[in-house]
Amino acid sequence: MDKSTFGDPKFIINGAMHDAQRHDSAHKHVTGSADYIDDLPEPVDLLHGALGLSDRAHAEIVSMDLSEVEATRGVIWVFTGKDVPGVNDVSSNGSHDEPLLAEQKVEFHNQPIFAVIAETREIARRAARKAKIEYRELPHWSDIDGALANGSPLVITPMTLQRGDAKTEMENAARRLKGQMRIGGQEHFYLESHVAMAIPGEDDEVTVWSSTQHPSEIQHIVGHVLDIPSNAVTVNVRRMGGGFGGKETQGNQFAALAAIAAKKLKRAIKFRPDRDEDMAATGKRHDFLVDYELGFDDDGRIHAVDATYAARCGFSSDLSGPVTDRALFHADSSYFYPHVHLASKPLKTHTVSNTAFRGFGGPQGMLGAERFIEEIAYAVGKDPLEIRKLNFYGQPGSGRTLTPYHQEVEDNIIGRIVDELEESADYQARRNAIIEFNRNSRFIRKGIALTPVKFGISFTLTAFNQAGALVHVYQDGSIHLNHGGTEMGQGLYTKVAQVLADSFQVDIERVKITATTTGKVPNTSATAASSGSDLNGMAAYDAARQIKERLVAFAAEKWAVPPKDVVFLPNRVRVGDKEFAFPDLIKQAYFARVQLSAAGFYKTPKIHWDRAAGRGTPFYYYSYGAACSEVSIDTLTGEYMIERTDILHDVGRSLNPAIDIGQVEGAFVQGMGWLTTEELWWDEKGRLRTHAPSTYKIPLASDRPKSFNVRLAEWSENTEATIGRSKAVGEPPFMLAISVLEALSMAVASVANYKVCPRLDAPATPERVLMAVERMKQA
Repeated sequence: MDKSTFGDPKFIINGAMHDAQRHDSAHKHVTGSADYIDDLPEPVDLLHGALGLSDRAHAEIVSMDLSEVEATRGVIWVFTGKDVPGVNDVSSNGSHDEPLLAEQKVEFHNQPIFAVIAETREIARRAARKAKIEYRELPHWSDIDGALANGSPLVITPMTLQRGDAKTEMENAARRLKGQMRIGGQEHFYLESHVAMAIPGEDDEVTVWSSTQHPSEIQHIVGHVLDIPSNAVTVNVRRMGGGFGGKETQGNQFAALAAIAAKKLKRAIKFRPDRDEDMAATGKRHDFLVDYELGFDDDGRIHAVDATYAARCGFSSDLSGPVTDRALFHADSSYFYPHVHLASKPLKTHTVSNTAFRGFGGPQGMLGAERFIEEIAYAVGKDPLEIRKLNFYGQPGSGRTLTPYHQEVEDNIIGRIVDELEESADYQARRNAIIEFNRNSRFIRKGIALTPVKFGISFTLTAFNQAGALVHVYQDGSIHLNHGGTEMGQGLYTKVAQVLADSFQVDIERVKITATTTGKVPNTSATAASSGSDLNGMAAYDAARQIKERLVAFAAEKWAVPPKDVVFLPNRVRVGDKEFAFPDLIKQAYFARVQLSAAGFYKTPKIHWDRAAGRGTPFYYYSYGAACSEVSIDTLTGEYMIERTDILHDVGRSLNPAIDIGQVEGAFVQGMGWLTTEELWWDEKGRLRTHAPSTYKIPLASDRPKSFNVRLAEWSENTEATIGRSKAVGEPPFMLAISVLEALSMAVASVANYKVCPRLDAPATPERVLMAVERMKQA
């Protein structure tokens, strides 16, 4: 049958889809009844694991005495890299540069060297500290400056994007400037730390419960370290207490260690590091150092851009390649660069390997672009918003639509988004009032900024843009849904259930959402790159389509009507002049031996990418948004407050406005933390000192804007055939927080009468704001 009989997903507009449904686990979250892995009933004879961590940043292991560890009462087994049955490696990209347990050499402080299995978690942790390890220290560097000074190798081949002739055209530009910007990293600080529980089965089988965004990768890694095929490994995930990218690859080591011990001891094993260990031994958002040269005219129109993006990647490659690639993909933000040359430098450092984090390098690239705009605005003496508008990508046919990676921007709505927000936030009047306020205020200064977002949606590795779903319809008309996406609080399960309920035109309560498991849907991609709803929603839709085709064929034949006269209505089906309750039709179809189960599949169309050439179409579409933020700073202390933020964000036709608004709000606050309060700091010995809530400051409820106004662009509709014409919402709103940094910058610049660009680095802690104020006084 033709798909159009049932409605292409881009035309579905009624029923559960697009409704403001509550998160399926919301009531469980607030009552504490939602089960996370550490809440599951513990198997009989469960044992607990702990990590033995290095206390050097870079050193050879000369000798290791674990006798006291093994002799501790309650310790069952202590194992090292030599005890790994398969390959002692948990690298996510096949580079074999990330040992599960270090053997001859350690390359960052708190690198796992051995594991302790004991009767209780407390015994295991205390025993792990009794190891006697002798080291031969080696030179180490823990930051970008150190890596550059020591000629550090790169963890992966860098990427270059170029179009036009940036070098020649830079020389031809009417005006030029050079600058540098430091962009800090960020700790994920999910509420639930990493945790894994492995239960041995018969023969070579093992079942793993893991707090992971990528169950298929855990399955692969566990098979890898145990030297068993993937079909012997089942990985389950019902929900995570937050992920933000930190559970895309970093759960590998905990699941692998638990599985090794479970198979060795034939007992269930659980690994759950405490917050300090989790923060010290797992990766974070990449720090960046951006060196740039800009060519522009007297009006502020960009002529040429030449920039290098050096990143602190850590000791192994992990996801640093695609992260630094995506930084370059977003180094244009919303702006057209006629001539451009962009290069990445993924530097090796003796720190934990940095990894995925919401935005995946995009925020760092985009923040650099907004600095370019700010620099030009101060150089020509104009409002940065005016320079932003002047340099926006144009509409098709304008000659201003080609990105540095040679993809055409065909769906550009950033101009409309910004214009609407500028008016609704009363930006111009407020900016004038703020300038007047600053003239007459001695110590308190204010700033305001309106910044745009254009974020590409798709995995840049084309193969990851696929998903599967398994749908069963039972005799009573109830529906069982399983797909490859994972739930980390973002509402993915609810959205995909809405898709399924809408497809069958039944109440969402009829759809049972079940834990993600590799035993039902194989070879899944990580729930990342803001692709969860796009991919899994379409896969579920495809499964529903198959079942509905069979139901229509059955009904048309049984009651002798044309297929077009079989119509799904709310909780019922019309067949010619008859109507049946949905469960009644299902019951009849069952007795007619109609297959009521289907495996759906979806792969994103149109995308392709050639990394070596720096050309292609890596993104299916773009999501857009804008934020206007107002701040006040105390020029005597550097302390500040965020007075007001207005946001207008594009999610296409929202699958669930309530969840999407929550995602926008949460992303903004998390981005605000990255740019203001969250600072990672390593000491001269390479030790991470900001490894607990006492030393690492995430935003509090009191830090959010006093007035916080969030709207979705209800008029927007995806021009591509995504599920329900929706757009991704996980990562794009994170970059809305750049408006806060830009507003702080304006407040600082007022000290020098807006004549000098403050060049405020991130995070803009009160100390950095105060130092910037002092620089302005000198200027």
